[in-house]
Amino acid sequence: MRTLIDVRNVSKTFGGVVANHDISLKVPEGEITGLIGPNGSGKTTLFNCIVGNHPIDSGSIVFQDREITTFTVQKIARLGLLRTFQQTHIYGNMNCIQNMLISVPHRTEGYSDMFRPYRREAYERVDELLEFVGLYSKRKLQAGDLSFGQQKLLEFAMALMNGPKVLLLDEPTAGINPTLINGLIDRLKRANQELGITLFVIEHNMRVIMNLAEHIYCLAHGELLAQGSPNEIQNDQRVIDAYLGAH
Repeated sequence: MRTLIDVRNVSKTFGGVVANHDISLKVPEGEITGLIGPNGSGKTTLFNCIVGNHPIDSGSIVFQDREITTFTVQKIARLGLLRTFQQTHIYGNMNCIQNMLISVPHRTEGYSDMFRPYRREAYERVDELLEFVGLYSKRKLQAGDLSFGQQKLLEFAMALMNGPKVLLLDEPTAGINPTLINGLIDRLKRANQELGITLFVIEHNMRVIMNLAEHIYCLAHGELLAQGSPNEIQNDQRVIDAYLGAH
C-alpha cells in the first residue's frame, strides 16, 4: 500500500524542551491511522510539524513521495494535506454557509480573486457537505450559536470543502456530548470510505480510537513508544504503563 505521509527521524525542540525526538512513522493511503499518548507527549507538535506550522530541527517529512520539510502551510494545504484543531477555527459571526464558502479553494490568487462571485457548484457542494455532517437544517444559523460539537462538525465540513487527500484531526471528539460521538465516528468512517480521504487522528478517547483506526502509534515523552493494531496496542505493557493504565 502506498505511503502518503512519511515522517523520517523528526526532532523538534522549543528552547530546552524536547517536544519530538527522532520520530518515524508512516500514514498509508486510504486508511485511518491513530496517534495516542499522554498530555505533553508531542502529538500536536508532530501534527504542526507535518502541516508546516513548525519548522523541524532535524529529519524529513515526505508527502506523496515529495519532500515537504521546508514548505509553507499554504503550499502544503494546496497539495491536499490539511488539519483540524482541538479548539475549533470557525467564524462565529458568520452563518454555516458563509463559513463553508470561505473554504472554497479558488480564493488563492490575490485581491481580484477575492471579490469574484462564487460559482453555483460551490453552493451545491456546501449543501452536500452540510447534509453529510448533519448540519443542513442549521445552515443559516450563526456558527457561534451552534453547540461545540456542531461547531466541530462544521469545521470538519469546512476541511472537506477543500477536497483534501489527507486530513489530520486533532482530538475530534474532545468536548463533544457523548450522544454526538457515535454520529461523528460514523461520518469520519464515511469520509474515509466514501470520499476516499486518508485520516490521521489524535484521540484521547480510547473507545473511539480503538474502533476507528487500523494502525495506531503511541508517543510518550516526545518519543515513539509503540505501534501496532488496536489489539496490539491495548495489550502492549509499555503502552499500558505509560498511558492506558490511566484510562
